[in-house]
Amino acid sequence: MIKKVLFVSMMAASVGGIAVPAAAAIYVQVAPPEMRVEAVPAPRVGYVWAPGYWNWRGNHHVWAKGTWVRERPGYAYHSPKWVERDGRWSQERAGWSRGDRDGDGVPNSVDRQPDNPRRN
Repeated sequence: MIKKVLFVSMMAASVGGIAVPAAAAIYVQVAPPEMRVEAVPAPRVGYVWAPGYWNWRGNHHVWAKGTWVRERPGYAYHSPKWVERDGRWSQERAGWSRGDRDGDGVPNSVDRQPDNPRRN
């Protein structure tokens, strides 16, 4: 009985010690369909609208609906997008970037109006 318990404990410990990568790059040869048109709801204080996108599940593209994401002051939200390289498609995941709050391409350090995307 003790041997069984010891064996099960050792197996559980060895499985718990395996490192698994957080994310893996997926390349597909099928371009995503055209983007769908979604009605954007009225603004919500403290949130950013994350528009819908085509995700890859199994062996085909699946539409993921847009949703509200809690705002991160000083950061800009970037939606997921598909990028084609050498005939293969890969998805760049959504994320937050610091340093260009208004998303106009001008770093905040040299932007005369860092919160206005229409002017530099």
